Amino acid sequence: VDGGFEVYYQPYLDLQTNAITGCEALVRWRHPQRGMISPAEFIPLAEEMGLIVELGAWAVVEACSQIRAFLRQGLRPPKISVNVSSLQFNAAFTSLVQRTIEEFGIDPCLLELELTEGVLMSNAEASIRSLHDLKKLGVSLSVDDFGTGYSSLSYLSEFPLDELKIDRSFVIAFDNGPRNASLVSAIIAMGKSLNLRLVAEGVDSSAQYRFLHEAGVDVIQGFLFSKPVPADDFAVLLGSNRFAEQIRNLEREAA
Repeated sequence: VDGGFEVYYQPYLDLQTNAITGCEALVRWRHPQRGMISPAEFIPLAEEMGLIVELGAWAVVEACSQIRAFLRQGLRPPKISVNVSSLQFNAAFTSLVQRTIEEFGIDPCLLELELTEGVLMSNAEASIRSLHDLKKLGVSLSVDDFGTGYSSLSYLSEFPLDELKIDRSFVIAFDNGPRNASLVSAIIAMGKSLNLRLVAEGVDSSAQYRFLHEAGVDVIQGFLFSKPVPADDFAVLLGSNRFAEQIRNLEREAA
């Protein structure tokens, strides 16, 4: 894959340590005439053209390459999370992940794979087998956009998951009344009952941050702290103490 594709990184902020605990690798396309194209536009196009598997494989390779690059810069690399499409999620993908980890010589726990509820539930029995195969490699596994699908608790408890990402639509909806806030709280309680790390994405305001922090979310992702940035800019964030100071200011405002 070439032709202007780049990977940007959006940090995950651990609310226990106030430090970057990971990031999401997000593919961006810089068109030579039109500039930066939204993923909402080019991802469906890639799926339609049969390129999404190749693009997804490229993203895994880029993430592992970046982990090694951070190590070589003397930085403690965070866990990098890569989205996996339904078309990628098969035995060949597991082999790709294994080969890539071995090629770059990285600790597999520094790679996380994100799958949506829809991908997992489309063939739940096969998903359980595939997830266990990936888990044996040592990577972390996350359910993305949680709350938008139809996972049953019985299946969810069988998936060897590490993390639930609360869909940003719920984070935004919390502002619209106590009923939505209760729904978010219920999702958090469900995740906690399964001993899963809770990540809230799309956090853009201090009110959202305070509610999610008090409700028991472990990790925050969103524009309140940082938009997705190129690898060099992310390396600067890793070496700074900016977020700890920002959180102290947020707490002072709430006091």
